[in-house]
Amino acid sequence: MATEIKIPNVGESITSANVARWHKQNGESVDKGETVLTIETDKVSNDIEADVAGVLNILVQEGEEVAIGTVVATLEEGAAAQTEDAEVEVTAEVEVEADASTPESKEIDIIVPAAGESITSANIGRWHMSDNSQVNKGDTLVTLETDKVSNELEAEESGVLHISTPEGEEVDIGTVIGKISVGASAPQTEAKEELAAAAVAPQGAPKPQANITAPVVSAASAAPAASSRPDLSLKPATPERAGQSSSEDNGRTTRRKMSMLRRKVASHLVNAQQTAAILTTFNEVDMTAIMKLRKEVQEDFVAKHGCKLGFMSFFVKATVQALKDVPSINGRIDGNDIIENHFYDVGVAIGTKKGLVVPVLRDCDSKGFAEVEQGILDYATKANDGSMDLADLQGGVFTISNGGVYGSLLSTPILNPPQSGILGMHTIQQRPVAVNGEVVIRPMMYLALSYDHRLVDGKEAVTFLIRIKDCLENPSRLMLEM
Repeated sequence: MATEIKIPNVGESITSANVARWHKQNGESVDKGETVLTIETDKVSNDIEADVAGVLNILVQEGEEVAIGTVVATLEEGAAAQTEDAEVEVTAEVEVEADASTPESKEIDIIVPAAGESITSANIGRWHMSDNSQVNKGDTLVTLETDKVSNELEAEESGVLHISTPEGEEVDIGTVIGKISVGASAPQTEAKEELAAAAVAPQGAPKPQANITAPVVSAASAAPAASSRPDLSLKPATPERAGQSSSEDNGRTTRRKMSMLRRKVASHLVNAQQTAAILTTFNEVDMTAIMKLRKEVQEDFVAKHGCKLGFMSFFVKATVQALKDVPSINGRIDGNDIIENHFYDVGVAIGTKKGLVVPVLRDCDSKGFAEVEQGILDYATKANDGSMDLADLQGGVFTISNGGVYGSLLSTPILNPPQSGILGMHTIQQRPVAVNGEVVIRPMMYLALSYDHRLVDGKEAVTFLIRIKDCLENPSRLMLEM
C-alpha cells in the first residue's frame, strides 16, 4: 500500500513551492513522524513529516518548483518491514563475523542537528577537541554556527573522537561530521608530545628526557631522523583546513571565508536596499535632561534593581511612545496588503566579534526602565557567549541601532525587513547651540530615522522623530507616558 506525500497548502496567496531538500534518500526506510522533506515558498519554509512508516519513493527532485497539492513522493508501507527485516538479518551476520575476529565496538555519529524551520545548513565554527583525542560524556565537542545562532554539541558517551569535517566547512543539517568510538582509549599523547619536542629541538640543544615505554623508544630509534620526518599527526591544521585566514601574494593579502552570520547580514542588507524605498530624516536631541536625571537617581536605581540606568531604556520607551502616536511606522507591507502591528516588540542591534545581531525586547510598552535595561544586558551576554536562541531574533516591529558607542557622529541606518523603520543613535558631543537667544554648550546627539517611503510619508516620519526628541528632552514626561 502506497501513501502519497503532497505539497500542502501553506497560505492563501501561495500557489507553488520549491522542493528544497529531501532528508531521506530514494528507497530509504522512513519511520512515522520523521522529517522527509523541506519545502520553500516565497514567504516561509516548511518541513513535511511522514504520516506512516515505509520506504520512500521520490518522484520530484530537489530544486523543482511544483504546484500546491502535487504528489512529490510515495511511502510503500509493506516494503518497510521487509527492508528492515533484511537489514536486521544482514546486520546480525556482520556482527557474528565481527565477533569471530575483533572485539565488540560501538561508534556514535556526531550529527548536525536541526536548528530552526528555515535553517538548512551550518558552519563548523570550532572543534573544542582535537582529532583522535579522548573525550568524556558531556564534554563540549564542537561549536556550530548558522546564519542566526550558534550551538554547541556535547559528547553523548565517553570515548575517542574522530573528526571527519574540519573547521570552516559548511554542511547540511543532518550531516555526520565526526564519530565517537565508545569505550576506546586515545593514543599516548604524552609520548607523542615528547617525541615532537625532540624533533624540533635545535642541534646541540639537550634533548628532553622521554618518560615513555620501551616499545615506543625502540620505534623512535628505528625510524628516520625526527628532524627530517616529524610526526605529521602533530602538525596544526592548515588555514585552509581550519577555515581560517590564508596568506596570498607573499603575505600582501589574506583570504578567509565569511562566517554564516556575516553572509546572512550581507544578504539581509542588500535585500533591504533592493525591496524597500528607504529614505532617512535627521534631527538632534539635547541630552542634558537625561544625563542629569541619570546622575541624580543612578545610585538608588542600582540599589533597587541591580543594574544601571543607561541611555537605551530611554530610547526604547521614547520609541514606543512615538509608535503609538504615529502608528503607520508600526506596520509593514506584505504584497499588496498593509499589516498593522498592535504590539511593541523592539529590536536592539548588538555588535559582537562574529557580527551584528538584533535580539527583540518583547512588549516594551508594559516594561519598566529596569526591565528594559536588564533585558538588554541579558541579550548582550547571550550574544557574546553564542547562546542566543533563534526565537530571540524574531518578530520585532522596529529596530534601534546605536552607532554612537563606536564614535559615529551621523549615519543612515538600513531597514531591518520587513520592518518599516529603524532609529539610529549617535555619539553624544558637546556642541554650541542657541537656547533662549543665547549660545550655550550642550551634550547633543544626532538622530536618524530611516523608513520605508512606500508605507510612511515624509510628514509622518518627521513627526515620529520629533516625538522621540520631545520625549528624550523631557524624560519626566516620558516616564509618565505624556
